[in-house]
Parts: sequence; structure tokens; C-alpha cells
Amino acid sequence: MNILGKLIGFLIGLVLLHSIPFALVGLLIGHAFDAGAVRLFSRGGDPHGFVEPLFGVLGVMAKTDGRVSEAEIRVVERLMMRLNLDALWRRRAIDAFNRGKAPGYDANPAIGQLRAWCGMRRNYAMPLLDMMADTALADGPPGEDKVNLMRRLAWALHVSELQLMALLAMKGFTWNASDAGARAHSQGNGGWRTPPRAARGPDPYTILGVARDADERTVKRAYRKLISEYHPDRLADAPEELRRRAEQRASEINRAWEHIQSERGFR
Repeated sequence: MNILGKLIGFLIGLVLLHSIPFALVGLLIGHAFDAGAVRLFSRGGDPHGFVEPLFGVLGVMAKTDGRVSEAEIRVVERLMMRLNLDALWRRRAIDAFNRGKAPGYDANPAIGQLRAWCGMRRNYAMPLLDMMADTALADGPPGEDKVNLMRRLAWALHVSELQLMALLAMKGFTWNASDAGARAHSQGNGGWRTPPRAARGPDPYTILGVARDADERTVKRAYRKLISEYHPDRLADAPEELRRRAEQRASEINRAWEHIQSERGFR
């Protein structure tokens, strides 16, 4: 039974206001907090609260290069299926996507709604970026506008560019440039490339967001930080699709860490 809110409310009324009536009012407010407010904060509020703003931003993403491709439509439709949306929410998602790809649509309110839905739960932010990345990469390496939109959402959700690069690396795309300065001046597809087919999957160091010559302590710290943010246990109350993506990314992060462990003899 959660009594923290009741206790704090009661003590504020009694100690600070020196009043039994105020203490009882504080107790009632604390009870309401224990019963509902904490749950809303920790679970991101409405479990469907991300759907309309997400699909609105996906519409913007799909339209950034001038036209919405069949591949992008397939990705969006597949996401609707994986989210197990009923007829009402599917209609809302489609309407939001259509609004997003319409000329003059402002993505800022939708991005703000996604930030509010996540609250302080960074582990909710990464699966949302994962969903957005699927549309960004549907036609191959993303162009500059798509990369910039991903950055805007990442920044709003308090996700660093290194973490964004790591997410895209898990999906098979890496920066073609070697440093931030070169990335800032990259042209064409925004500096992204697809690794050669002969490569054995994404580079494990890129997945963890560390340099190849990073010391053991730096690598371990990066691994622990990433795995804590993707750990499925921290999304127990999240929609199933968010949990599924978190499990998939956590598995890839673990594989990257195990590869580096084996390669460099870390324990």
C-alpha cells in the first residue's frame, strides 16, 4: 500500500500550518496522489496518448522528401497492426498521419504532446524514436530533412545525438563522417550510409555510442546506461509494442557488449 503521499500531505498540514484541519486536507490530497497521480506519471498517462501525435509526426516524416512512398505507407500500416489499435484508434491514427503529411502542418505541438506523454520516463522515449526511425529508413538512408526531424524529436525527449546514432546503427545505418564537425557539414543523405552487405551486422561500438579506442570503464558505463533505458522491466505498464521494441534493442545492446567483451577480454 502506498502511503507516502498521505504522510507528506498530513505532515505539511500539521507541521507547517499547525492545524489539524489542514493536516486532514493534506491527508486527503496525499491519498489522491497515491491513488492516481503517481500512476499517471509513471505510466505516461493515457496509454493511447502517444498515438495521434506519433502518427502526425510520422506523416511529416514521410512527406519530407516531397512524396509519401509505398514503402513508408507499408511501414506505417504495419505499425498500426503491431500496436493492436481498434477501429476507433486506427481511424484516429490514419487521420493524424494524413494531417501530418498535409502542407503547412506544424509538428511542434505533436512533438510537445509526445514529450508530455513520456514525462520523465526516458525508457518510453527510445521506443517512440524506434518507431519513427522505421519510417525515416523505409526508403533507405534518410535525407537531411528526415535526420533533422529525428533530431528535433530526440532533443524534445531528452535523448542525445549519440543515442540517436546508436539506435540507427542497430537498424543498419551509420554516419559516414568521422566527427561531429564533418557531420555538421555533410551533404546529400545527411551523412548516413548503409554498411556493406559483407559486414557482420552493426558495429558494436557504434551501438554503445563509444569510440573504438574507449577504455573499459567508458564502455561499461555506456553499456549500463543504455541497457537500463531499454530494460523491458521498466516498461511493464507501457503498450505491448513499446515493450517489444525495448526487448529487441536490449538484446542488440547485450550482443554488442558481449562482442566487445570477447574481443577485448573485458569481464
